[in-house]
Amino acid sequence: MNYSTALEYLDAHAVYEKTGVIDAPSLETIERLLSVMGDPHHTYPVIHITGTNGKGSTSQMITRLLMAHGLTVGTYSSPHLERVNERMSHNCEAISDTEFGEQIGAVADLALVAGVHPSYFEIVTAAAFRWFCDIAIDVAVVEVGLLGRWDATNVVDAQVAVITNIALDHMEFAGPTKAHIAREKAGIIKPNSAVVIGETEPDLVEIFRGAGGAVVFERGEQFDCLENQLAVGGRLVDLRTPTTVYSDVFVPLHGRHQGDNAAVALTAVEAFFASPVPEELVIEAFQNVLMPGRFEVLNHLPLVIVDGAHNPAGADTCAHVFFEDFHPEGRRILIVGCLRGRDPVELLGALRAEEYDVVFCSTAPSPRGLPAAELAGAARQIGCDDVHEVGSVTAACQRALDMAGVDDAIVATGSIYVVGEVRPYMLARRMA
Repeated sequence: MNYSTALEYLDAHAVYEKTGVIDAPSLETIERLLSVMGDPHHTYPVIHITGTNGKGSTSQMITRLLMAHGLTVGTYSSPHLERVNERMSHNCEAISDTEFGEQIGAVADLALVAGVHPSYFEIVTAAAFRWFCDIAIDVAVVEVGLLGRWDATNVVDAQVAVITNIALDHMEFAGPTKAHIAREKAGIIKPNSAVVIGETEPDLVEIFRGAGGAVVFERGEQFDCLENQLAVGGRLVDLRTPTTVYSDVFVPLHGRHQGDNAAVALTAVEAFFASPVPEELVIEAFQNVLMPGRFEVLNHLPLVIVDGAHNPAGADTCAHVFFEDFHPEGRRILIVGCLRGRDPVELLGALRAEEYDVVFCSTAPSPRGLPAAELAGAARQIGCDDVHEVGSVTAACQRALDMAGVDDAIVATGSIYVVGEVRPYMLARRMA
């Protein structure tokens, strides 16, 4: 297949991506598909990461730490911001269009041999695992797509299983409590796994502790972020692992929560090597971390920030970072869109939308996008005064930039789909 044909093939299999509906959960399809490939996912060690929020940042930190050791690293993540290629990378370089088309074409052929009809996510997962085998990586960093137990990535046998945190999300598939969600995520823990737990709520920690891993490391017990200070362009943190204290580590990401993610990532890599990480490698790795779309500053004068927060816990973090770490002298302008299935009142409340001077409500660019009118109604319900219904995210960007002065701040959030459209538009306009 060429690249465009591969995208067409994926689109024809995109049921959940278009409807939000998943058939009865099972690993049977992905297991059969990988079996006819010769089980490529068993040819390299894996660090497997789940959690409600922070998976992407933690995955990138782990990848950089492994690369600093001179390892060849394959990273699998989801969803993507702008192009599906972003989901699979080799030493932080996304797969090329040509290689992507070849891998998707191979999966399509092998699906016929296996007699299965895989989903979009199963196809991309299988393609990533096959590509990692083809290019002979040393280690894979694999991010769970949804929950854990029945996620297509859970065919791997993780040397290290990482849980970032637990909050209420994907309630249509798990719940109604955080304990139910934790049990689903604990499904990635295998008997030989070292388990790194970033969650600190005792009842939830107990679920992961009892999931049968070989050894368990808990935040607040065996590891932690000891100091976490605001710095220009990110955070300056002191990290304690089971073996070492690393002082004055610069993490070029915004938000106090990134210190916790850094502690989780560093402990996971220590667990992988079963030894401390040399301090110079820690410094090198963290200073090179990039996380597009996660509280990313795209412009100054006016300040423009994008953040992929899409659930109440993530929205609360976004609001905390913005209101606590940034102090624009001018107006605060919010561009927001979300998917159906989210409670827009809860999401906007967590974003503290009523504290913005202007709110642009748009329809997220997805078949599952919540109509702008419904989102605007929710914004008015929680007390937002100056609310504008704008059908497209691009139009919202245009209007926000046209009205913004040099002292104002624009935040675009609510869905990774919103960020995926805002980011290239804003960057292109900045370059013009």
